[in-house]
Amino acid sequence: MAELGSRIRRQRRLRRMSQTDLAGSDLSHSYISLLESGKRTPSEEVLRRLAARLECDPGYLLECLAPEPPGNLEVEISYAEMSLANGEPEAALTTFLAAREKAGDGGPAEVRSAVGLGVARSLEALGRLEEALVEYERLREAGTDHQGQPASAVADLTVVIALCRCYRELGDLTHAVELAESKLADLQRLEIPPSVTAIELMSTLVGLYSERGDLNRAGYLAARAIEEAEHLTDNRARGAAYWNASLVAHRNGRAADALTFVRKALALYAEGEDQRAMARLRNAYAVVLLDAETPDAAAAKQQLTLAEQELDRHGSTVDQAYCQTAMARADLALDDSAAAAERARSALNLLGTGHRLQSARALLVLARAELRQGHGERARAACERAALSLEASEATRQAGFAWAELAEIQQESGDERGSLASYRESLRCLGYRSSTVSAAEPAPAAAEG
Repeated sequence: MAELGSRIRRQRRLRRMSQTDLAGSDLSHSYISLLESGKRTPSEEVLRRLAARLECDPGYLLECLAPEPPGNLEVEISYAEMSLANGEPEAALTTFLAAREKAGDGGPAEVRSAVGLGVARSLEALGRLEEALVEYERLREAGTDHQGQPASAVADLTVVIALCRCYRELGDLTHAVELAESKLADLQRLEIPPSVTAIELMSTLVGLYSERGDLNRAGYLAARAIEEAEHLTDNRARGAAYWNASLVAHRNGRAADALTFVRKALALYAEGEDQRAMARLRNAYAVVLLDAETPDAAAAKQQLTLAEQELDRHGSTVDQAYCQTAMARADLALDDSAAAAERARSALNLLGTGHRLQSARALLVLARAELRQGHGERARAACERAALSLEASEATRQAGFAWAELAEIQQESGDERGSLASYRESLRCLGYRSSTVSAAEPAPAAAEG
């Protein structure tokens, strides 16, 4: 029964379901809890119903009722998942890869899927996003039928969300948006009722549109996610909806609304056990505090210190880089430019070369820190790299602000011509087109004489 409980719990978590979701209308939440802890022996009929909800082979659960034990492969997977949860992705990856070799091609599909997802999540946690993408794409392909259509409208939601997350960090916002919108359209076409994972998909889209600067679409989806999440009992879904609503309000300059939403999200996540999500949310809260009408850098630093402690244990390198970048911003607000520059460089080292969006943000903070220390040339170089990286990721609205910041740096250092060119780039990224601006361009060098 302990093995059976472990399998049910693992499959439920893979599907991002709560115990209440799995219980449905015919079982109780407490019964599922006792079942997962190995304290109840279910009937074959109950197991078949649970297998249908978990979208797994009934035999995967039913074989636990047989007298012969199934072997130790599931135990190894459980150990790997524990390593990943405890912030040891390298150990988790080693164990998952060993389990994949043992399972081979002939093992249960659910086991192969669990191992594949574990490998992908471990690679993502290590910051090896290109490799993680290959694993996630393989999982998505395995979940399609012979005509290339998803075998289940909801079965690959978790994988699609993970793919969008990776594509976003690598700067391919267009592909991430197309992927998420396509999956959302599938759910709407089939009239799939709201679920925790569907809300997370919608919240992912909110973040993607916010990055691209399409705040109207982001705002619509954020409001819709809150509306649908309120019909669910899962605090994580409601927290995710409020979290992304805070992001949209923040990008729209509505600081008071952003604070209200992020505090609601914090209250909801505090009731759960996802320490990594809580730490990432503290990071988001700190950013809102830093951008408030009356910035509170001390309170932001306090939130970031708590987040840093948790992310060192449970976060990925990308999570840690986000925190270091926010810490650098707080240091700047507290007039410690040397510490800010050190934090920004630490974030860039964690990110490596593939994470365009967050690297650009870290570069902008580094540019401000360098400028305050009197290193104008280094500040200009960092700011220009950030603007080009944001444009390459199609985060054109953010790129516009980056070009404007570069223009200010150039103006402060006396480079009027460079400042004018950067302001022109800023207007272009923000969608402004004017014959006046074009006419104001300096003449080519060959014609100036």
